[in-house]
Amino acid sequence: MKRTLAIGCAAVALAAFAGTASAQTKFDVVVGGDALFTGGWVVDEDTDGGRNVEFNNRFRLVITPTAKADNGLEYGARLRLRTGSNGVVFHDRAFMFVNGGFGSVQLGTTYGLSDDYGIIGPVVDGIAGSWDDQAPGYIGGLPTGNTVGTALRNPLSSTPLTRAIYLTPNFGGFQAGVSYAPQDDNGTSIDRNPAGVNDIVEVGGSYSGTFGSFTVAASGYYEWANTDGPAENIKSWTVGTTVGFGPVAIGGMYTDMGDLTGVGGGTDATAWSVNGTYTVGPVILAGSFLRADEENVFVGGVDDKLDVWEAGVTYTIAPGLTAGVEYGYYDRNAAAGGDSHLVVFDTRLAF
Repeated sequence: MKRTLAIGCAAVALAAFAGTASAQTKFDVVVGGDALFTGGWVVDEDTDGGRNVEFNNRFRLVITPTAKADNGLEYGARLRLRTGSNGVVFHDRAFMFVNGGFGSVQLGTTYGLSDDYGIIGPVVDGIAGSWDDQAPGYIGGLPTGNTVGTALRNPLSSTPLTRAIYLTPNFGGFQAGVSYAPQDDNGTSIDRNPAGVNDIVEVGGSYSGTFGSFTVAASGYYEWANTDGPAENIKSWTVGTTVGFGPVAIGGMYTDMGDLTGVGGGTDATAWSVNGTYTVGPVILAGSFLRADEENVFVGGVDDKLDVWEAGVTYTIAPGLTAGVEYGYYDRNAAAGGDSHLVVFDTRLAF
């Protein structure tokens, strides 16, 4: 049942309109994207032999051709290219879509539902003071493969995979969705004998609404997948909310990733965050706290815990152009412990 849920929803939705859509021949092609540059200064008590000062940049180009049929059916595709290490250019989105009264269908390489639609609070990537940005990459010695890298969403949702996704129409601010990926892969080849993680399903929904001067947004998503061999199957869920009133917004998230590493005996992983913003004209003041825990991750059953305190200010210089600075304190209470202080300058261009 779970293998065919998303595919079945998509097929039914498309079939309902297949006989009545008279397509126009003209496609409108929209080109957009963003550029990011950050500079970080690190004081790391858990000395990893790294530099104290480093730069990082990213460029993403989004190409979206769309057309509209006589009956209102909208269809098209989206490709997102991005720069990588050593001058490599790769894609993390390459999918077709169809939108209509039945909802929306997406087929191809893209991220999962909680990554695209999940609420984690008002402090998100693009606002200085957020865990959801490039800052953690500057810190040396952070444990890998645990909650640190995927703390804000369901773990496999944060990876671009070849997926079939169905989203319902928006009903009074509510929208639900289901996603299915046969395996942990985003390639174009066919592999009927994959190793590792397979049959990846994510379901859930989100809500947003306005009540006078108040704004409310919330979401909840559940993800599960099978793993080969003796490893435990992946089961993860995440919830989040944001409440705004005038210039103030507060919110947070909680994620339970279960046995994230899939190793029998348990390395249960959880993460939660509270964060908020205050907006004054072109200035956004932000602060956040994140705690990520994982049990029995080190030899001898030692747990891993990470507390992150962050604060930042973002200034809109002109439409689409921002600059910000943030400070982060990383408190690691684990066998690989050691605290870190980080200051990051962040400038972005969105077009």
